[in-house]
Parts: sequence; structure tokens; C-alpha cells
Amino acid sequence: MQTPEEVQAILKLASLGWGTKRIAAELGCSRNTVRNYIRQGGWQPYRQPRRQKQLGELGAWLEEKYRQHRGNCDVIHQDLTREHGISVSVRTVQRAVAHLRQQCKAEAVATLRFETPPGHQLQIDFGSTRVSVAAEQLKVHLFVATLGYSRRCFVEAFLHERQSAWFQGLESTFGHFGGIPRELLLDNAKALVRHHDVRTREVAFNDRFHAFCRYWQVIPKACAPYRPRTKGKDERGVGYVKGNAIAGHQFRSFEHLRSHLQWWMREIADLRTHGTTGEAPMARFHRDERQALRPLPPKAPFLQVRELIRRVHADACVEVDTNRYSVPWRLIGERVTVIVADQAVRVLHAAEQVACHVQSRARCTAIVERAHLAGIVGSHMVHRARQRIQDSDRLIEVPRPELLRPLDVYEKAVGGGW
Repeated sequence: MQTPEEVQAILKLASLGWGTKRIAAELGCSRNTVRNYIRQGGWQPYRQPRRQKQLGELGAWLEEKYRQHRGNCDVIHQDLTREHGISVSVRTVQRAVAHLRQQCKAEAVATLRFETPPGHQLQIDFGSTRVSVAAEQLKVHLFVATLGYSRRCFVEAFLHERQSAWFQGLESTFGHFGGIPRELLLDNAKALVRHHDVRTREVAFNDRFHAFCRYWQVIPKACAPYRPRTKGKDERGVGYVKGNAIAGHQFRSFEHLRSHLQWWMREIADLRTHGTTGEAPMARFHRDERQALRPLPPKAPFLQVRELIRRVHADACVEVDTNRYSVPWRLIGERVTVIVADQAVRVLHAAEQVACHVQSRARCTAIVERAHLAGIVGSHMVHRARQRIQDSDRLIEVPRPELLRPLDVYEKAVGGGW
């Protein structure tokens, strides 16, 4: 197969009166090749002979199965044998659907950019990362909310992604922006969405989250399952926070991290020139979106008061949100009422308050007041020696319980000493 330039040289030499033998010797090809190109009058691409394809008549069926099984040719091969009785190799099936592979790949990542009017939509999401806090690597969960029009964002750090963190993050967002949007766009987190059918797009929101939305009069909207890019503004916002606000920084405490995020939002994120809008989010917010948000009503937080019923465990503690709070040990086995309000945990028994603790922001910790354990006989009634617990926002160590009787009492009981 000669190149188009070589064929042009053959035709030019032939027009000058050169013979086929001389042209072949000059260009290093056979005389038959020279004769063929002179006969054709120019270069022509190679035409592969058309062959009878084994699956040529099943094009529509193959496309349907390819999309149904998400490109799994082995499953398509099984259906082909079972439904049509055609026995071919898996490689034959792969060649038959090769033209669909790139098409389906493009469809999977294709996203139509859309813009929302001012004050209409707020996109929310969580992202987690490792942060150096007090010289230790701590896993921090970042709540990120982005207004769809101005691209102004709000960020708050948590130690978990439980439903209470979503609610607290949203209420902090409303207060930060000074208003409420009409719609919330979110992903399918278990704390918010109970079920989302992929085919019918029917969404069943969590009952408590639905009550939260009714409380603040905002419409929830879940993005398509397995397609988080439909919430693209906030997806990019999470990466921006990780790569700009967090990356490379070290913090003295968790409160230092939160104050740093407040500074970063005020001095960096709000004042930067956004790549899509070409404006600073703060300028766009004040000009168009601030007055479009619904005024923030004078309401108390949704989770201001929670009343729970708990049974006191053998370690003289009740469990609330994975944390343990101590009560007087005489109530072991009893049912008590736990009221969580104003960042405090109060425990009531028979309508009387028996314990009160500051609500912990951490997870899986024990907040113990030593007076609640006074008088316990036997080491099995307390935590094991030197168990670390949390007491008033600082970690302390529980000492080994002291003996309640002098040793000579035990010596007399066993018949004397040494």
C-alpha cells in the first residue's frame, strides 16, 4: 500500500514518459503496483472486504442488552445463547458492541449546565478529610453549602455526619446568609433519603428530615442516584474547600479549625473571582440574591429540645448519640428521661434531675462525674483501670479505685496474716 504522495510521484513520472520498469526501480516498488495505480488514475484507500457478520441482524437487541447490563458482555453472551440459541465467543459479542462503548461512556459523563434564579436553590453536601489537629491526624467532616446563583458558600466542620450535623449545618447556613432559599438540592445520604428508585425517580425522604423541611418551609430535591455531578456546583465546592481552606494547614484545636474556616469564607471564598460567573460571590450575592432569599423567621432551632428514654447501663451511664453520660450508680438498670437542649444533657428520674453534662461534640466518648461513682463496691462496677474519658472538654484518666477496707480486715476474715 503506497502513500498518496508516492502515488502522485508515480503518476507524474508516467506523464513524463517513464516506463513502469524505470518507475518501479526509482521508487522501490513492483511493476504491478505501478501499473495498478496508473490504471486507477490516483490513490484510493484500502477497502476491507465486507464479511457476513454473525450478529448483524441483532443490532437493536444487542444495544438494548448492552444498556440493560451496563456493558457486561459476559451477561449479554449468556442471554444470546438462552434467547436466540446462537453460540459464539464472548470476543465476538465484544466486537459487535464495540461501537456502543464510547457512546455510553459519553452519555454517562455528559451533564447539561443549568443556572438557577437568585434565591431559588441551595446545594448541600458533606466531604471528609484528614486534618492535623493538636498534632494528631483527625478525620473531619466538612459541611459545604453553595447558593446556586451567586456561588457564595458556607462551610462548617463536624466530627460526624449524623442527621443532627446536617440539621445544624443547614440552620447555620440560613443564619450566615440571612435568609432561606426555596429549594434544597442534596445527594442520597441515608440521613436524609430513605429510598430513591433509580428508574421511576420516586423519592422517599427521611421522616425527620421531611419534618425539618416543613419546619423551615423549604422544598427538598434529591439528585439522580449514582450521578452526583447533577449537584455539580457543590461537588466542586467540596473539592475547593479541601484543596484551598484545609490543605497543608495545622490547627491547635478543633475550635481553631472552625475559626479558620470562618476567616477563609470571609477573606478568601467570598472575594475571589469565580471561574464561571466572572464575579466575586459576595458582590453577586449582595446585588441580586440577598433580597431574593426568604427572610429568616424568628424560630428556635429544630433540634433545640430532644426528650429520650434510656436505661442506665451497668457502668452507670446512659448512651446518647454514641456518647456515654454518667448518672448516680444506684440507678443502674432503671429507666430515665434524657433531655438534650442548649448543648446540655440533663437526666431525670421520677421527674427529678439526677445528672447534667455538657453535650459532647465528639463520638464514642464517656463523660463521667466522679461523684456518680462514689460508693461503688468492686472494680467490675467501674471502668477498667486507666480508661480515658472526657470531662469538661479535656481528657483525663480515671485512677484505679482505692480499697474500701484496710488489709487487716481481710486478713482476719481468712484466718490471720503472715
